[in-house]
Amino acid sequence: MLRILKKDFSFRVIALSATNPPLLPAPDALAAVTIRAVVGLGASAGGLQPLREFLSQVPSDSRMVFLIEQHLDPAGKPLLVELLRRVSVIPVLEAADGLRIEPDHVYVVAPGESLSLAGDVLHITRLARAHGDPDPIDRLFESLAQEYGQRAVAVLFSGMGADGTRGMQAVRQAGGRTFVQQPSSAQFDSMPTHAIVAGGAERVALPREVPGLIESAFPVPSAGHPSSSSPDAAPTSAEHAEHAELAASSVPTPAQPLPPVDEALGTILSLLREDSGHDFSFYKTSTLERRIERRIDVHGLPDRSAYVAFLRENPQERAMLFRELLIGVTGFFRDTPVWQALRERTLPSLLAGLPDGHRLRAWVVGCSTGEEAYSLAMVFREVLDEMPSHAQCTLQIFATDLSRDAIDRARRGLFSAAITGEMSAQRLSRFFIEQEGGYRIDKRLRDSIVFAPHDVISDPPFTRLDFLSCRNLLIYFKPALQRALLPLFHYSLRPGGVLLLGNSETIGRFDGQFDTVDPKLRIYVRRPSARTLLLPNFPVKPVTISPLPREIKVPEKQVPAPNLQTYAEQLLLQNFSPPAVLVNERGDILYINGRTGPYLEPAAGKANWNLHVMARDGLRDALSSALLQATSRHEPVELHGLALPEGGQLHRFDVVVRPLLEPGLLQGMLLVVFRPAAAQPRTRRRRPAPGAMQQEFETELQQLREQIQTMREDMRVSQEELQASNEELQSNNEELQSTNEEMTSSKEEMQSMNEELQAVNAELQTRVDELAIAQSDMRNLLNSIDIATLFLDGELNVRRYTEQSRKIFSLREADIGRPISDLSSTLIYPDLQNDIREVLRTLVFCEKSVPTTDGHWFTVRIMPYRALDDRIKGVVITFVDVTVAKQLEARLGGA
Repeated sequence: MLRILKKDFSFRVIALSATNPPLLPAPDALAAVTIRAVVGLGASAGGLQPLREFLSQVPSDSRMVFLIEQHLDPAGKPLLVELLRRVSVIPVLEAADGLRIEPDHVYVVAPGESLSLAGDVLHITRLARAHGDPDPIDRLFESLAQEYGQRAVAVLFSGMGADGTRGMQAVRQAGGRTFVQQPSSAQFDSMPTHAIVAGGAERVALPREVPGLIESAFPVPSAGHPSSSSPDAAPTSAEHAEHAELAASSVPTPAQPLPPVDEALGTILSLLREDSGHDFSFYKTSTLERRIERRIDVHGLPDRSAYVAFLRENPQERAMLFRELLIGVTGFFRDTPVWQALRERTLPSLLAGLPDGHRLRAWVVGCSTGEEAYSLAMVFREVLDEMPSHAQCTLQIFATDLSRDAIDRARRGLFSAAITGEMSAQRLSRFFIEQEGGYRIDKRLRDSIVFAPHDVISDPPFTRLDFLSCRNLLIYFKPALQRALLPLFHYSLRPGGVLLLGNSETIGRFDGQFDTVDPKLRIYVRRPSARTLLLPNFPVKPVTISPLPREIKVPEKQVPAPNLQTYAEQLLLQNFSPPAVLVNERGDILYINGRTGPYLEPAAGKANWNLHVMARDGLRDALSSALLQATSRHEPVELHGLALPEGGQLHRFDVVVRPLLEPGLLQGMLLVVFRPAAAQPRTRRRRPAPGAMQQEFETELQQLREQIQTMREDMRVSQEELQASNEELQSNNEELQSTNEEMTSSKEEMQSMNEELQAVNAELQTRVDELAIAQSDMRNLLNSIDIATLFLDGELNVRRYTEQSRKIFSLREADIGRPISDLSSTLIYPDLQNDIREVLRTLVFCEKSVPTTDGHWFTVRIMPYRALDDRIKGVVITFVDVTVAKQLEARLGGA
């Protein structure tokens, strides 16, 4: 008996018995077995030629399915199937609701219809353009991502607008492949450019090259060696694949030896670090390797070494790999039970413990394009509605992510109509404003969120938080980084703050710092007093340290050759030269020669090498006077007959103070020489004569007078210096007082300017509000009069249009800025552009009755558009439906 197990729309043979006849599967099951990939092709204006080029290169045995969605006029004839059959070697069919897909077939959706997949069955939806249906290409790509995962391929060709961008991102997140036409080769490059800028394109190529790239991305598996792209090789969701691999290791465990990182991977991470400034070495190696292998397969390179060389030469590929490593899987109210628990239990309990008027601070780590942050803000508003006692509480959310592109999209707050399936109609109507082709977040909700690029590994964290959400981010990090981030989250939260993790993450060994609220939903609360104190390792940006200069080898001391003259001079100086010191004009000792102990001695206290301080008592005043005289007169000063006690006797000596003029190095310094007094001849002791005693007294008196005179001069100089210092201080005081008055005046001026700016800001805010009201009134007025109106600029490009104009012209929001000549309409009015130019030339309005192809009549009035400054800025065209009047006129004429 043949047993067949179905998995991901594919089949595997488990056992075959020869005794019973084999049970063959149905033809559609056999078709499903052989499908290698399902390729969605999206195109709009100018998309016929790239579709023809693509299909002309598709082989007859590719074992792939091709689904084509193109923006076509609903009233037009379905000619695309016939045009593509002429260039395709495989059957081209018109898609029908309920049709089961088969390999090597092309399915084309009819005009005015949207195509999607459920399993391997086509589903057709009629587009109601007046009600803002989702963009059809996005819808097709998203269904491929959901149903086929890694076997999904999205290809985007020429077209206007941004349709297909969101769908390509969904395919990439699911593990599929995405290709975009080279914008320079597209007739209209808006759609390809939007996809490239948003990071949805893995490869940019010409249409004829894309089939070969798809073939290389899905190689045919050999017998017994299933390919990684085979149906059974991987789950249908890339996120589930990541979770399956990483969930087991998400709990921090004791350190284990990490497998060595090969040289090529290390080089790739270094290139990314140099290019983006972010370090991916903390990411799990298996995740990095899988993403890098995808890029290698996309470019058809043989190994990592070749990819390293490719990365070095292509900055665009480095940016593409950077976006590839950032896994941005998100959505509104993702994991519904988590948000129900937050709304019903966690947030009410958190707010109940806070005073009314408290500003609740929250941090959403890894917010991607902002859906989770907006979901948190919506739930908070709903909880406040049910707690009137906390009606004054406000919310401040910090939403951060590593990707600047994702942050920019989150800041815009504009989402496609596909979000209608992610939330209730009540939330959609309350928190969103419907726009053409999508929904924009409410301004009050947007103002409560601050989006910023942030690297949780290296940037400082937010603090004093009441709520922190980090969902499905830790699973991509190595255990060492997980163990570093959890204490950081503990530090960021205030006591009682809530921590929300992903369904594959847990706090692990840090259960002593958090209380578990719901273990299944991964909701935790920071304990008011933890059993052990967590010391977080605060992240900081790496600092580049300049390498130390290379050590310079000090050459060995050069010993001069022995010199008899040098030795003799040194001996004479040591034994026969008098004691002397070299000082500057302040008396600081610079050099000492000989034994100066009898004349100088260190003073008690802090060491001070100054001659005035070290001179012995009885010598200090004489030295000070001599230094002053020598400095002022620039001539030597000699002191004779000075005496100091030494060994119970008086030691008499002379002092010579000589100012130095040469050499230039010693200029301005003074040399103080101490010489012993000449010895007196010994005679018989006798009383000195009265004349000798009188002479000695007169000499001593003269010395005292000179000292007094010197002291007076010193006092006079000091007094003059003090007076000058006092005048300088008074001047500084006056300057400081003047500066203080200027700063006071500047402060008053700044305060006045601040008040003026506040007034201007309030006035501008009022005008912005008035402008918003006026714009809303104008829109409602134009829509209420039920008259189609079209505004063109001076170049005949579309500036604005009313909703009724879409019944006459094929208009979309992306058509703003396009010339009117590019728009198709139902008017039978070949002279429309000539009449518009004539009105612009003559400034005389024009009015004509014009029929349409569907049997209606319109009175077309063309008038100049006058700005407030009375300048002509284009034309205004109104279309008044006069079909009833024309019909009545025809009946009266016939009667």
